[in-house]
Amino acid sequence: MEIVVEDDQLDMVVDKIIAAARTGEIGDGKIFVAPVEQIIRIRTGEKNQEAI
Repeated sequence: MEIVVEDDQLDMVVDKIIAAARTGEIGDGKIFVAPVEQIIRIRTGEKNQEAI
């Protein structure tokens, strides 16, 4: 699963994923947080904020 969120939503989204997915057993998974360098809407060529 890949999810892209605004910076101000990050902690809330991570907390909700953990609350829903945590069983305490091996295999619960990991969450990787990485910056999104650029967004490009293929259909129009819009970039970054305009592409959202």
